[in-house]
This record gives sequence, C-alpha cells and structure tokens, in this order.
Amino acid sequence: MTQKAIYFALSVVMALTACQDPSLDLTSAKSSEIRVVGSSTVYPFSTKVAQEFKNITGHNVVVEATGSGGGHKLFCSGSGKETPDVTNSSRRQKKSEFELCKKNGVKGIVEVKIGYDGIVLANSLTAPNMDMSLKDIYLAFAKNTPVSDTDCTLRPNPYTTWSEIKPDLPATRIEAYGPPPTSGTRDAFVEIAMEGGAKEIDCLAKLAETDEGAFEVAAHTLREDGLWIDGGENDNALVQTLVNTPSAIGVFGYSFLDQNIDKIKGARIEGIEPEFENIVAGEYKVSRSLYFYLKKDNIDFTPGLKEYALEFTSDQAVGEGGYLAEIGLVPLQGPEREKIRADVEVLKTYSQ
Repeated sequence: MTQKAIYFALSVVMALTACQDPSLDLTSAKSSEIRVVGSSTVYPFSTKVAQEFKNITGHNVVVEATGSGGGHKLFCSGSGKETPDVTNSSRRQKKSEFELCKKNGVKGIVEVKIGYDGIVLANSLTAPNMDMSLKDIYLAFAKNTPVSDTDCTLRPNPYTTWSEIKPDLPATRIEAYGPPPTSGTRDAFVEIAMEGGAKEIDCLAKLAETDEGAFEVAAHTLREDGLWIDGGENDNALVQTLVNTPSAIGVFGYSFLDQNIDKIKGARIEGIEPEFENIVAGEYKVSRSLYFYLKKDNIDFTPGLKEYALEFTSDQAVGEGGYLAEIGLVPLQGPEREKIRADVEVLKTYSQ
C-alpha cells in the first residue's frame, strides 16, 4: 500500500484551519485536530505542509504563530489533548525550555530540523543599497557601545545615522523594525549577528573570554531609544511598513524576502547577498537552522500526528525542488535529510 493510501485510510474529512490569532483557545480545538504553535518564520512552511497533508489525508491541522518562545511555553505546559502537539521554532529549543517540559511531564520530545534560513536586513526597493559588516550591525543596534576598539567603557549608543558608523554607508537615519523578544528570529539575530559583530571589536572579544556574562549584556542588549522598534510577529505587515517607509530597515527571515522581491531588497553582509545558494553554501553569515518539536505522548490520541511529521520531512516537501523550497525554505542536504527522516519514522526522542 502506498504512503498516500495509508494516509487516506487513517483520515477523516475535515476543514483546514490555519490561524495566526494569538488569542486562539487551544483547549477548545477538537481532539482529532493536530495543533501546532510557535515560530512566525516557520509558520508559512507549516501551513503549506498542513494544506498538502489535508489534500492527502483530510486531517485538520490548526497552526498558530505565537513566536518561538511563546510556542515552547505552550508546548511545554503539559501532555494531553488540551496541549499543542507540535511547536515550530526558528532556533533550537533552549535548555530552560527543555527543563520546563520535563517539569510538566513532557518527556518524549522529537526534535526535527527541517532546513535553514537566513536572517536578512531588508529595505525598500527605492532605498539605497546596503553592504554592512557584522560590526556595523552591532554598532547600529546595541544599546551601549564601547568608546573605541581598545576601550570597552560602555556608553549610550551615539550613532543615529548609518554613515556615522562607516562613511560608505548611506547618510540616512538608523531606523530598524525587528522581531520582538518572544521571537526565535530575534534570538538568532542577537546570537549570530550582534555577538559576531561585538567580537570584531578587540576589547569585546577579550571580554568574551574573561567575563561571558558582561559580554552578553554588551552584545545582546538592543537599543531602546526608538531607533530599534519591535515590529511584532507579523512579518507580512513588516514588509508593508518597509514599502511605506523607505528609510527603514527590517529584520526577518529570508523566506519573506524571497516572497517579496518585487517590493524589498536585502542588504549584503560582509559583501555576500542573502540568496538561496549563499545560505546553502554557508557563505551568508547570518543564517540559522529551523525546527519543529513533536510531542510523542500525544501520538496515541491525535490521529495523523506522526503522518504529519512524515509529510513535513518527505522529499516532496523538504527535498531539493520540494514544495517548501519553492516558498523560501533552504533545504537540508541529502544525508542529513535522510537521517532526520529516519529518526521521525521511529519517533526518536532527544535530550539536552
């Protein structure tokens, strides 16, 4: 019997619901629904899989964009039909989140990496082209910056225009719309771009070796003077903001740039364009892995849950030329993809 036929035999005909409303009451959803929360970056990929899975099986999948942090909090609240079956995440689950799951009796967690994504700094097509280093990014967005490369006395960030940071950057006001604290994109941006830029400053690189806590405060704290604006979890709304505000920069996942290249363009980072091939090759420096986490304990009372995970990890979804690559996911390479698929087949759990 084909996989499609097996899916069909398991299925009941239901309407697909994909909801981004954070007020969604998960406890009111029917127990036969597969319930997914989490990352707004992974949201479009998850809803696409839900649509394809519905076409194959008839199973209903409810998807809610809560941000990665919010998703892990909901997912780790406990096991049972009144809790989410899956949480999407644009970064790996934190140890504190894993411990929260354990504390609340969620012991069987299957970690599934689905591919890669670049974090882009984008602006309107009518805005100046940007080519910035990680150091430029740090100096633009840190709350406090060192007096010099050799003097790590921190002071309130003095930079208000890009050209003040580096003369060949545009003489336009620094104005960034970025992800909120609940977002995995923000976590990854801080850890990859801000930390990376801070370490390009000699005295901060030394501080990272001698006082990790002090370094993290210097590298992770974003400015609060109105030049960094938390843009919420709706990346499509952020794209429209950039169209309406040509002087502004937006920080979000590559897939939203890929889907809106008629409206916005991405800045080069260290001279490298935020393009599919560059992310796959590891040449674009601000990139991260994307995941979803499945609650193994929910398999027994959520029909189709394992099959949904198998669809998400199938070649037709995440393989080269798969339907998720068509909407901006940077796929895993063959051997890694095959291993992850095999782990899902046996519902291999993970630990930290």
